[in-house]
Amino acid sequence: MSKKHPIVAVTGSSGAGTTTVKRAFEHIFYRDGIKAAVIEGDSFHRYDRAAMKAEMARAAKEHRNLSHFGPESNHFDLLEDLFRQYSETGTGKQRYYLHSDEEAAHHNARLGTELTAGQFTPWEDLTANTDVLFYEGLHGLVVTETENVAKHVDLGVGVVPIINLEWIQKIFRDNAERGYSAEAIVDTIMRRMPDYIRHITPQFSLTDINFQRVATVDTSNPFIARDIPTADESFVIIRFKNPEALEIDFPYLLSMIHDSFMSRRNTMVVPGGKMGMAMEIVLQPIIERMMESRKV
Repeated sequence: MSKKHPIVAVTGSSGAGTTTVKRAFEHIFYRDGIKAAVIEGDSFHRYDRAAMKAEMARAAKEHRNLSHFGPESNHFDLLEDLFRQYSETGTGKQRYYLHSDEEAAHHNARLGTELTAGQFTPWEDLTANTDVLFYEGLHGLVVTETENVAKHVDLGVGVVPIINLEWIQKIFRDNAERGYSAEAIVDTIMRRMPDYIRHITPQFSLTDINFQRVATVDTSNPFIARDIPTADESFVIIRFKNPEALEIDFPYLLSMIHDSFMSRRNTMVVPGGKMGMAMEIVLQPIIERMMESRKV
């Protein structure tokens, strides 16, 4: 952890909705003129798309489990090294995983390379003189027997819908954006489950704040759901690990977010349609205090 070079980590599994939190932080950074070094969790995968496909085929033949959730497929050591270096010096190395042809074209123009979708860009220095490192991905607070990424994080935010809702979101996203069949997506969910339990779920006990969306419609069989429950068909549970340390003003938050209420002394519930607004109202004062601490 570092007051001079703070690190914010947003963690959640694929399809959980971390992009919503990322957008809230982008709005906060823009309004307050904060210069962030943005790190995408996918860039610390061990294998590019082609290599991962080959490794998965090999693992299947050897009756081994392999998924993007586990340590065998990721550079947890390099991620911890980046967090440690940034917290100490405000510097480090980053790269990008190219999800699409559009991303490949953008980075090829910037770097003069000829990369394609599914590959990584070369490692390069972070932009100099940033105010905060912002990570969004699967492993922002991961801890293993040999690595401890979480200990370098100044603010950890978890995004974790109830599991059936998370699966519905993943099924629809992977089908619409990637063209995967429902059967293939279900196979992926089953293959990832051991690593999800071992390496994703434990992070949500280490986060400072969790945002958990809970649907108010029937999601009992996510594999036959015809659509994703809308924001207005859900509530968002916001759990604060230590409200006093974060200086959370619950009366103020309750007055600002209509129809919100407290379910426990450290837990708020807000209407799903107000999730983005709630995130910004909750997070902006915390980030502003973090920036003030840099000046001390």
